Amino acid sequence: MIDTHKIDIAALAKSRYTTKAFDPAKAISAADIAQLKTLLQYSPSSVNSQPWHFFLAGSPQGKQTLAKATEKFSFNTEKILNASHVVVLCRRTDIDNNYLTELIEQEAADGRIPDDTVKNTIMGARQYFVGLHQNQLHDMESWMDKQVYLALGTLLLGAAARHIDACPIEGFDADILDEELALAEKGLHASVMVALGYRAEGDFNASLPKSRLPEAKIITEM
Repeated sequence: MIDTHKIDIAALAKSRYTTKAFDPAKAISAADIAQLKTLLQYSPSSVNSQPWHFFLAGSPQGKQTLAKATEKFSFNTEKILNASHVVVLCRRTDIDNNYLTELIEQEAADGRIPDDTVKNTIMGARQYFVGLHQNQLHDMESWMDKQVYLALGTLLLGAAARHIDACPIEGFDADILDEELALAEKGLHASVMVALGYRAEGDFNASLPKSRLPEAKIITEM
């Protein structure tokens, strides 16, 4: 077990920031990349739905492909090209029974399901929530995006714990990225990107103080 008392999560949250310029000469180690991939794999999601897929670009060619989606957002192009790695976090375009079956069979293989009664209960709960968002609330895409952003938060805090700088990027043309990565035929849609690496010496945002609303203004204890 990890002794979480020795990990100052608050200090990580206060020290990390959105990096505006990356040093192209500094690359993330293979060991750290393995850690970040594990963070994505084990991110939380509603009813363990995992409605996502992640593309990890670490080669110049891969980053050039992703940079094509920033033509209208040129301020993000260098971040993508100079970062060590870039992650595209995608949501599924749909969740059907085949996918729900894949989830439940994986849980069974991982030893989480002791018998068919539990298996049917979990399957029924997932079908209920998927049906709720598909047929009643009609917010399925938004609901899946929320799960992807849980993975985003996990990745950002985890990167900070490994002393890796990061910049979440929403300024890109998702249609271009969908075309470049053939996402539609894979049943996926790009939600957000994250550039990862190490800050450049001249990154202006590195020296600026963090700014957040006061704790008392945003948190009400009951």
